[in-house]
Amino acid sequence: MSLETNIAHELLAIKAVFLNPEEPFTWASRIKSPIYCDNRLTMSYPAVRKAIAQGLAKKINETYPDVEVIAGTATAGIPHAAWVAELLQLPMVYIRSKPKDHGKGNQIEGRITEGQKMVVIEDLISTGGSVLEACDAAVKEGADVLGVAAIFSYELPKGKDNFSKANMPLVTLTNYSTLLEVAEKEQYIREDQKALLEKWKENPENWQA
Repeated sequence: MSLETNIAHELLAIKAVFLNPEEPFTWASRIKSPIYCDNRLTMSYPAVRKAIAQGLAKKINETYPDVEVIAGTATAGIPHAAWVAELLQLPMVYIRSKPKDHGKGNQIEGRITEGQKMVVIEDLISTGGSVLEACDAAVKEGADVLGVAAIFSYELPKGKDNFSKANMPLVTLTNYSTLLEVAEKEQYIREDQKALLEKWKENPENWQA
């Protein structure tokens, strides 16, 4: 079983991912979605979080071999960044969504140095807006951001476009397409439901169940 398939299997098994094409969820952006992914649940499963940390560490070693510091996005990326940094024996920081409104007004917690080569870890990628903002904040603080590593990507066209425009590399452990393949094979969804779910990915703003 490939890494992508194994992680998709684990996310489905612990119900970190729910697929419900007939009764879609509503995201904060008001997009109607037939999938809800909550990777925070992986923290509660030691074997799953270990597989994720090892997978991310492997991907980072392969894709960003010059990395010098691991950054986690607040809040979901923080624990995974900590576990990966421990495996790679690298410094770790985390990036707030905005600077603190008190004290030193830090947006990055931890210490980075000018030009330090950074990889930013996120739990999942939808449009990519929040993690790309975190990358911008790190660059403003002097980091050399090599790219992003995430557990899961919805593979949305807008997300792909945003990463392309930002010229920011992205690697993920698994993705929406792989998840659907595993979900059908393991009978979480039927073939007709898979077809509905595939249509959503291409045009989520105008998708109808």
